[in-house]
Amino acid sequence: MRFDCLSIAGHPIVETPNLDELALRGVRFDRAYSATPSCVPARAALLTGQSQRLNGRVGYQDRVPWNYSATLPGELAKAGYHTQCVGKMHTYPARNLLGFHNIVLHDGYLHHNRNKHSIPVQEHYDEVDDYVQWLRERVPDADMLDLGLDCNASTVARPWHLPEKLHPTNWTVTQSIDFLRRRDPSKPFFLMMSFVRPHPPFDPPQAYLDLYEDLDIPDPVVGDWAQTEFPGQQGLLSTTSEGIVPTRRLKKAMAAYYALITHIDHQIGRFLQVLSEYGERENTIILFTSDHGELLGDHHLFRKTLPYEGSARVPFIVNDAGNHLGLSRGTVCNEVVEMRDIMPSLLEAAGVAIPDTVDGDSVWKLAQKSTLENPSAWRNYLHGEHSSGNNSNHWITNGKEKYIWFSQTGKEQYFDLINDPHELHNAADDEDQQERISYWRSVLIHELEGREEGYSDGQRLIVGCRPVSVLSHVYS
Repeated sequence: MRFDCLSIAGHPIVETPNLDELALRGVRFDRAYSATPSCVPARAALLTGQSQRLNGRVGYQDRVPWNYSATLPGELAKAGYHTQCVGKMHTYPARNLLGFHNIVLHDGYLHHNRNKHSIPVQEHYDEVDDYVQWLRERVPDADMLDLGLDCNASTVARPWHLPEKLHPTNWTVTQSIDFLRRRDPSKPFFLMMSFVRPHPPFDPPQAYLDLYEDLDIPDPVVGDWAQTEFPGQQGLLSTTSEGIVPTRRLKKAMAAYYALITHIDHQIGRFLQVLSEYGERENTIILFTSDHGELLGDHHLFRKTLPYEGSARVPFIVNDAGNHLGLSRGTVCNEVVEMRDIMPSLLEAAGVAIPDTVDGDSVWKLAQKSTLENPSAWRNYLHGEHSSGNNSNHWITNGKEKYIWFSQTGKEQYFDLINDPHELHNAADDEDQQERISYWRSVLIHELEGREEGYSDGQRLIVGCRPVSVLSHVYS
């Protein structure tokens, strides 16, 4: 989910009443990022509290074992919490508990666990996916491919073909509500309610698509640096990461994407009502975020992994209905926060010691009334990256500026996010910005010094080093 797809954040189309209410009665972090913006590395940061350099996931690679000594659910379980995940985990092995007492799994359509010729039987989605088993009990022979949509087909959309209650979004909330019924009432609980949508396939129930399909949807933003020629017209393909997509198809995809977000919002409202019925609403701290965004045609680009705002910047809302943490309700924080900050934040809120392995920080010091006048020290910048072939990139942002370096070509980009929030102008060659660019380049040189890929010798950035998706210490 993109950072800007909240009505409270000023989006002209998207309606998110329940998330808006969480923000109005909580704190919204407007400069939240996923430092390595794709499913696997983002979840590694969330579950370990570690930057990509420590957790070793610097790109997307499936079927690499997850062996971490301390995880968010594991630490909470050791402290006496009843822990459960419902929905997407995207770890390996697929049913790796990662410290949870139980997982009710739906990872969505992942190519690697559908390829029958290349995976062990016990990793095939028929074996590991709880939603698929549940759906087939109700719709014999149903499959995630029934709509003909690929899991990364960011330009194709059509409405969900079954009753809404059978949609994966509804299923995630239904199973989460069932956890409230079955949990151990003598223990506090930690629930990770993990939706696959609005990640493709773009398949909202018809009622939600109807909310948006006939609206005048604003065009995606396109910078003066964006590619405009696409040999072979990649945009005509059903699955693409770049290209000029036919207008009708693009607008339907955008409508469906927004529809999926409103669908999730309404289902979150459903869960909150039941949480109140169980008497736990005032006693529950809620954190809402996303593992990455979706470029959705911005700069003629789609999907994730790239360092631009639509891909790397995410929503991040904290809510404490009982005001146990003394939050400054209704405020917006502009400090840069990241996935690695979730684990230390929730452990601190639960009164659980934060392991030494964690290099994220607790966000409460930014959100509490007691620290608004004398804010605590916070990070000066965030280093993000993603290994992705010729598009492998590193970036630095403080929420006001962004410097990007493409490691395979040496291309640089610089954006003034205050005056150019949509990244419309690449100021890398602007004479009046050379001092700032030089400064941020030196920061990146320092960040990459000593990395095994050889990107920096401490004096300069080195172009063309072979990127890896997983650092070698993960395998040791």
